[in-house]
Amino acid sequence: MENVSGYLHSAESAGTLDGPGVRRVLFLQGCPLNCLYCHNPDARPFRCGEKTDAFTQLREIARYRDLFQRTGGGVTLSGGEPLSQPAFVKAIFEGCRKMGVHTALDTSGYTGWRADDELLSYTNLVLLDIKHIRPENYRNLTGVELEPTLIFARRLAELGVPVWLRHVLVPGYTDQPEHLAELAAFAATLPNIERVDILPFHNMGSYKWEQLGRTYALANTPEPTPEQVAEAQGVFRDAGLVVF
Repeated sequence: MENVSGYLHSAESAGTLDGPGVRRVLFLQGCPLNCLYCHNPDARPFRCGEKTDAFTQLREIARYRDLFQRTGGGVTLSGGEPLSQPAFVKAIFEGCRKMGVHTALDTSGYTGWRADDELLSYTNLVLLDIKHIRPENYRNLTGVELEPTLIFARRLAELGVPVWLRHVLVPGYTDQPEHLAELAAFAATLPNIERVDILPFHNMGSYKWEQLGRTYALANTPEPTPEQVAEAQGVFRDAGLVVF
């Protein structure tokens, strides 16, 4: 296999929130979206961060292989948007496949067209974040169009790639019951959706916006209450989906 260079924002050695088991999470640099609630705005710029290569990262991943096997874990590539560096993702996932390490791709799906079928053949799980189901709301929230993400979701279904659907619950932005019901109805048409994760919005990344000298539009947005989270989860359960 080919060694491929890439740009890394940061790494987490024992993540438990981005896929099954204990995972090594690599946050790749570069993202074309401008999400209002982004908690890693410093990961957006392209071709900066730590320049590295796939073989270097695979050697590090190999150190944790026993832990991955004991916990049912593996490697998650997140971001930024990992599909901003598809060749780098493919090389790491191909190496993981050779080592028998589980792989997960944490993506918005907006650049899903950059993931060719070979890359997806090395992908055990996609964590797909559909941020809103209505095009205008999606554009206002992210600055880009919704349709590419829906196209990617349908393609993953056709290929039979397992998906954990993720949705960040932001009061006043992504928590309208009718919109959640539309998203749930769409998800219910995809037979490869294994579960839905409702992720409560938080403000822990607001300091990064300040450090970058940028205005954080959601600085005064409250976190959803446990009751609001439970209500959103109920909408997806009513559509017949497994929800966490």
